[in-house]
Amino acid sequence: MRWTQPANVPLPASNETTKATFPMAVQGSILGHPVTRKEDPGILTGVTRYFDDLRFDGMAHVAFVRSTMPHARLLGVDVSDASTMPGVVAVYTADNLALDAHHGFVMLPPTMNRPPIAKDKVRFVGDIVAAIVAETKAQANDAAETVIVDYDPLPAAVDIETALADGAPVVHEENPTGNLAFGAQMMGMGAPVEGLFDDADVVIEGRFHNQRVAGIPMEPNGIVAVPESDGTLTTWIPTQAPNSIHGELAGALGLEPANLRVRTAAVGGGFGPKAAFSVEFIIAGKAAMALGRPVKWTETRSENMLSMVQGRGQVQYVSMGLKRDGTITGLKVNLFAEAGAYPAIGAFLPFFTHTMSGGVYAIPKIEFNWSAVITNTTTTGAYRGAGRPEATQLLERIIDMAADELNIDPVDIRRKNLLPKFEAPGSMAASGLAMYDTGDYEVALDAVLAHADYTQLRADQAARRASGATKQLGIGLSTYIEITAPAGMHVEWGAVEVLDDGSAKAYVGTSAHGQGHETAFAMIVQELLGIPMDKVQLIQSDTALIPKGSGTLGSRSLQTAGSAVWRASEGVLDKAKQLAAQLLEANADDIVIGEGGLQVAGVPSKLVAWGELSAKAKGSGIEGLDQGLRHELDFDAGSSSFPFGAHIAVVEVDTETGRVELLRHIAVDDCGRILNPLLVNGQQHGGIAQGIAQALYEWMQYDADGNPITTNLMDYAMPSAAELPSFEVFNTETPTHLNPLGAKGIGESGTIGSTPAVQNAVVDAVSHLGIRHIDMPCTAERVWAAIQDAR
Repeated sequence: MRWTQPANVPLPASNETTKATFPMAVQGSILGHPVTRKEDPGILTGVTRYFDDLRFDGMAHVAFVRSTMPHARLLGVDVSDASTMPGVVAVYTADNLALDAHHGFVMLPPTMNRPPIAKDKVRFVGDIVAAIVAETKAQANDAAETVIVDYDPLPAAVDIETALADGAPVVHEENPTGNLAFGAQMMGMGAPVEGLFDDADVVIEGRFHNQRVAGIPMEPNGIVAVPESDGTLTTWIPTQAPNSIHGELAGALGLEPANLRVRTAAVGGGFGPKAAFSVEFIIAGKAAMALGRPVKWTETRSENMLSMVQGRGQVQYVSMGLKRDGTITGLKVNLFAEAGAYPAIGAFLPFFTHTMSGGVYAIPKIEFNWSAVITNTTTTGAYRGAGRPEATQLLERIIDMAADELNIDPVDIRRKNLLPKFEAPGSMAASGLAMYDTGDYEVALDAVLAHADYTQLRADQAARRASGATKQLGIGLSTYIEITAPAGMHVEWGAVEVLDDGSAKAYVGTSAHGQGHETAFAMIVQELLGIPMDKVQLIQSDTALIPKGSGTLGSRSLQTAGSAVWRASEGVLDKAKQLAAQLLEANADDIVIGEGGLQVAGVPSKLVAWGELSAKAKGSGIEGLDQGLRHELDFDAGSSSFPFGAHIAVVEVDTETGRVELLRHIAVDDCGRILNPLLVNGQQHGGIAQGIAQALYEWMQYDADGNPITTNLMDYAMPSAAELPSFEVFNTETPTHLNPLGAKGIGESGTIGSTPAVQNAVVDAVSHLGIRHIDMPCTAERVWAAIQDAR
């Protein structure tokens, strides 16, 4: 069976956006239009400052001595030579810097906590054994090279499946569950489902490796810790979540929260790993406090590949039951996830994989079990999608295998099992563990098929196969859904304030690192108050000014902080109308936004400028204006939102060499109402690129002894733009009812949809040779080997 284009779905023009509900742009509104980013001029001209640009009087630099052994007893750390090196001002080991072990995640027991400086034992290559503080970075690095560490090597636990076997090396001897960090059973989940496949005519099985990858933000990690004259400590950290870091760091340093300030300069990318807490922050902070002078740590790229948390890392055993007509009757998943040496949130992320295991499909029975495993490797954490891409990957791969087994077109088997459209508030759909808000999955599927010209692609593929061409065409499809603002992150603080000069400030608890928040939130203020975007300043990422906030992660910022700015703007407008009515001797109901202020409706000459309203607010006697023309609140959406979409990848595979070339990638992503299509498209492009990178190139590898073997960008194959085609990105709009913007997240959608589409395309290109599956990354070597095995 082959898909044919429905008569009611015309082929769109290449620049057309398909809309599921209402127009993108409202007449007379700034929202929905491609407004250029306010942030870009400073970035492009070099005016924007990052943390490593910061210089302070008397600033010293810290360098870390890291373990070269994956697992060993620590017999001694000789720092005598380092102490006498030029410029060295302090040398720290576990013996002279008393620090509490860091608790990686609230749901994990303390038996796996990480000592900031290793004592008695090291557990991965990169574990810190000493810290050197010197006048310059070069002097600190030179001194670090002289430290002699005496190791007694131990066998390492590396493979996540064998690490759970009896007799495997134990990473934390005091942990009562051995190398099991966390799992479904510990949450009361994972029980067998009775009669799971009783209704199935066929059961399709697969083993999939969702390989470990590194975040590699353009700007690595670091900190500048600055003791202040009043006894407080200010830290500059390139983090995604300043308020979360503040809470952990204050406790680790023994400071009252009011005595620690966490700030960011501009942040050069994050992708999830920069939301993690790093023990290097504790050491640098303690050193600055002890020395009474600023201390900076700037992570090198090779350090970044060792010490920054990494993502993905699952082995998935998947079984799907189906009727002969392609109807799915049940799904069984048993997966093992890498937690690394000191488990943190990465040990919990398989829960999100479980949550999204139903995808966009009506699957009546799901049995899902998972185990997060401790190994002598770098700790895992959130990476663009954080557990949700893994769910889509396993679903889309097993569905393609089922389509091949049953001789059903991949489009048809998906369409047959899609959840029906639902949009009205309260008409939520359930699959896996999730309760979805709004969805119209078939419209996204039809749109991507039309944009790709799927019928012609299949015809082209058939022609190549008939001709016996060396280079074969592969067409990969994925239909996906993801959860955004997950795990209680649907609440965010925000405030809006109008100043005496007529400008405005928007305060948010999120923390931008490339998304375009300065633009997006200014658009909202202009929309609600009429104050031009260039007169709106965004205040973020400073715990002295932002009392609380969950940061920017989980594709949450616009729907939470953006909605907080929306509601705060409404609050300011309501107060300003009351004040304007008082000043203009009018009824508040007759006050409307005018040119530069508020006026009486239909009487432009009766206007009060925003600056005057601000100046007269405090003495007006109007309730709520005692602190000026300002409004703040916690916005609570009440639940997570669920963006969705469909992607098609087109690849060409050379059957003689195994080389894969991505020819096209077409994405239709639905993130609810679109505030600024330029920002949305940018997020789509970035996400797609990272998803393709995992499918074809990237893999953080360790040898059998636990030594990392891809620790720089010569060995770790991160693609550049030269390896990628121009992406064809489109959108449907299915607004959520959970927030006033109707917006859902977009930051991770491209990653979630693209990876399975590309992997499916590679397998599809050689499926006529009898190849059923190729694990990621689908390198030339792997594809060539699969072809040879098939022959």
